[in-house]
Amino acid sequence: MLVFTLVLLVRAGAQILTPVTWTWKAESIAPGEYKLTFTAKIDKKWHTYSQYIGDGGPVPTKFTFDPKNKDIQLVGKTTETGPKIHEGHDPVFDMQLKYFEEELVCTQMVKVLKDTKLKGTLEFMVCDDSRCLPPDDKEFEFDLKGKAGVKIVPDKSGKSELNKTDDKTPGQQLNDSKAFNDSVQEAIFKAMAKDSAQATATLASNATSLGGGTGNKFGTPIGNCNTAGVETGNKSVWAIIVLGFLGGLIALLTPCVFPMIPLTVSFFTKRSESKGKGQFEALIYALSIVAIYILLALPFALFNVSSDTLNELSTGAALNVFFFVIFVIFAFSFFGYFEITLPSFIANKADSASNLGGFVGIFFMALTLAIVSFSCTGPIVGGLLAGALLSANGKLNVVFGLGAFGAGLALPFGFFALFPGMMKSLPKSGGWLDTVKKVLGFVEFIFAFKFLSNADLVSHWGFLPRELFLGIWAVIGLALFLFLIGKLNLPHTSPVTKFSPVRVGFIALALAFTVYSAFGIPGNELHLFSGFPPPKSYSIFKTHSAITPIQNDYEKALALAKKEGKPLMIDFTGWACVNCRKMEENVWTDPQVLDRLTDKYVVLSLYVDDKKELPENEQYLSSFFKGKKIKTIGNKFSEMEAKYFDKNSQPFYVLISPDERLLNHPTGYTPNAKEYVEFLDCGLSSFKQLSKN
Repeated sequence: MLVFTLVLLVRAGAQILTPVTWTWKAESIAPGEYKLTFTAKIDKKWHTYSQYIGDGGPVPTKFTFDPKNKDIQLVGKTTETGPKIHEGHDPVFDMQLKYFEEELVCTQMVKVLKDTKLKGTLEFMVCDDSRCLPPDDKEFEFDLKGKAGVKIVPDKSGKSELNKTDDKTPGQQLNDSKAFNDSVQEAIFKAMAKDSAQATATLASNATSLGGGTGNKFGTPIGNCNTAGVETGNKSVWAIIVLGFLGGLIALLTPCVFPMIPLTVSFFTKRSESKGKGQFEALIYALSIVAIYILLALPFALFNVSSDTLNELSTGAALNVFFFVIFVIFAFSFFGYFEITLPSFIANKADSASNLGGFVGIFFMALTLAIVSFSCTGPIVGGLLAGALLSANGKLNVVFGLGAFGAGLALPFGFFALFPGMMKSLPKSGGWLDTVKKVLGFVEFIFAFKFLSNADLVSHWGFLPRELFLGIWAVIGLALFLFLIGKLNLPHTSPVTKFSPVRVGFIALALAFTVYSAFGIPGNELHLFSGFPPPKSYSIFKTHSAITPIQNDYEKALALAKKEGKPLMIDFTGWACVNCRKMEENVWTDPQVLDRLTDKYVVLSLYVDDKKELPENEQYLSSFFKGKKIKTIGNKFSEMEAKYFDKNSQPFYVLISPDERLLNHPTGYTPNAKEYVEFLDCGLSSFKQLSKN
């Protein structure tokens, strides 16, 4: 059953995405006059763009009616509306954009001279907050009844409204100046055509098939070494466990917990008849602490919420703004402006139950500690809950994370019970505990703005670009530095009379954090902060790719790979693909990645949204896309990616040898440069292995 479930999950992750469904109808409003309505149902978290946006951005929705039909006149422009419309400046494309969520309804009024069939196509592009799919098109047809006497009125230019064309899309403008040599592609894409017999014969006579599916030239991957673009559940779980355990250790250094260590250990070792019994009871106390935090996590794990719902919540603006507010409240609590405590009657009840004796009494003693220390541990636990819920395997990670937190918190109680003589090495309680608590307040502030940035990125509000985010971090770091040197006073803060080695170390860290954050504001790389600030593309500065790949010419790229004895990287990309630009700007510019792409690979970019039309004799109905007409170069590349690699999102990277063998498993969006280097190195390793055979 487990294997079957895993197969389903893997297959589900590879399904072709179809987040938009179009329907259309014609409604007669008067003899010879019709209202044509086109309705797009859009899945959650996806959006499609207005017809009326400028050049240089995403592909707009576009309706094209048969210009050869002289019996039809369009009346006015195509209107558009929907329940959720977003309009404003998009910081990624740096332009005004309008897009629709949930539903888009477009209406076009027409006059009909006589009975006719009105044919046409609609083109659209759909994106979510992390990727864009290739522009798609749908062919439509209406049977319309005309009325004698209805006249087709030409516009001032003498042309029918039906013959007007909109401005070209950015992809068309870019490709008008490009010569495309697709002689080798003819054999490739005949394999995608309806006539499978012709395709088989063509592929047999031409060793140019592209793809990694069963029975094609590429075959199965030679290497299986790369994990780029794949976030494993185990990796996420172990990260949460480590963070939870460290959080428990940090909580020990707060004034709510640290003084309790010697008192509690002494209580157990002195009240028992024997040393062994006292140590055993102290260990039970420590295990009870772990059990309490696991019990705290169980409601999150048992609550019947699907992983898809958790994912929608975790990537939504509402939850991230909520965590921002919570973390700010936690920060001010740590600063000493107020305390977050549980109602006193809860602590009193737990304390009374601790007098029961035996294991039950010890458990309630541990519960009393958890309750009375909540003002110090609560913010740390809250941060851990947020990180666990927003990660992969969110519900499971909450259990592991809080269990690890409890283990870190309980560790000294068990350890010093076994080795009571070592308690003498513990530092004495004092003002340094309050300093630790306030330092944690600054840390809470730092992470609060990460959640606010998440909300800003998801919603495209554009108010927190990379430079402002790093500037805020630099200000927080500077405030922490001033606090540690005694120049910034917070409630209940004791004057700084001496600088211990530990304080000096924290002062150095605060200063380094401030300088490093400020260093990234002009656009410098911040590898230590990777993944925390907004991406470089979310910036007030313009960035450019350092690599110029061969574009849309597979034969030329393959010939160059053979000549230079290098493997070929196929980059499925798009003119309007945001994540493709992020990879080019942030990952391809990494020195190690740049070295491999420029010196060890031939790079080919295939644009799935290229609007250059194929000759009519090369256009065909796709059997893979259930009858969709393949009319453009972009259509061909899009079908190629979907049919042979079961993908239709970009970017998508495939590594092949000059004799067209798949070197390793392809990968998608990989913002971590180190993982991308591993992916490239895996391909190089497989290529060397292939060369030796």
